[in-house]
Amino acid sequence: MDKHNRTILNEFILMGITDRPELQAPLFVLFLIIYIISVVGILGMIILTLVDSKLQTPMYFFLRHLAITDLGYSTTVGPKMLVNFIVDENTISYYFCAIQLALFILFLGNELFILSAMSYDRYVAICNPLLYTVIMSQRVCHMMVTIPYLYNTFVSLLVTIKIFNLTFCGYNVISHFYCDSVPLLSLICSNTQEIEIIIFSLSAFLLIVSLLVVLVSYLLILVAILRMNSAESRRKTFSTCGSHLTVVVVFYGTLIFMYVQPVSSHSSDADKVASIFYTLVIPMLNPLIYSLRNKDVKYALRRTLEKLQAIFSQRHYII
Repeated sequence: MDKHNRTILNEFILMGITDRPELQAPLFVLFLIIYIISVVGILGMIILTLVDSKLQTPMYFFLRHLAITDLGYSTTVGPKMLVNFIVDENTISYYFCAIQLALFILFLGNELFILSAMSYDRYVAICNPLLYTVIMSQRVCHMMVTIPYLYNTFVSLLVTIKIFNLTFCGYNVISHFYCDSVPLLSLICSNTQEIEIIIFSLSAFLLIVSLLVVLVSYLLILVAILRMNSAESRRKTFSTCGSHLTVVVVFYGTLIFMYVQPVSSHSSDADKVASIFYTLVIPMLNPLIYSLRNKDVKYALRRTLEKLQAIFSQRHYII
């Protein structure tokens, strides 16, 4: 990285969510509760899809990786944001800022591709049920997860290295609660046109490609559902997609608002609200949506709790 860049800036100051002192403590408690619920729900979903034999299917394989991704980007942002509520000066080191940006881009991109992979999985299950096990083989599922991880690692490194190789001004205050590309660009003195085009193009590409897969998959699913004679069959088939569809609408809607617009048209306060939503609220909601709307997950949770209760009862009886 640029020597001049490193010597001038050793750290950044994060403005955080609000500069009002009276709101710091209530917001800390609120976001701590949200983060704890997120971590407990996500870890529960990961463990459940690993240990329950009924959940060893492609759908729950993707759901497990969705949970891992949620945990990744919420943990990349959440703990540092919580610390900033209780310290006097919200600083973040130069290199930790770069790491935070890279990890955030990596996990956010993975979320998009995993959601699109889940859409394709539902399409195959509903429209080609007889070929489901052949099309969605274990090898194919692993490829559908591994390739996005590799691609998004490349994208995150490209964007992060490009940004941090540019020359920052002496002003080091980031108008955000974590290191994101848009607020960082406002601190750069050198020409940012190239990196802005790269960020906009990659963001649009990720959103459009993944969203296209989702839309085409659900369009074909809708056609298949409308061709069914029984209203009960249509209801049951659509209910299998309800949880995923809810997550898709909320997540894509927030990201489209946040990233697919020119850097110059961004509003700091609006960006913060949107960022809070998809970095903390959505990771909390995803496990709840899939557990409350999915009978398989609810039954698996019940079976696991019954097994644990039986184990503890047996140990208590032996003692």
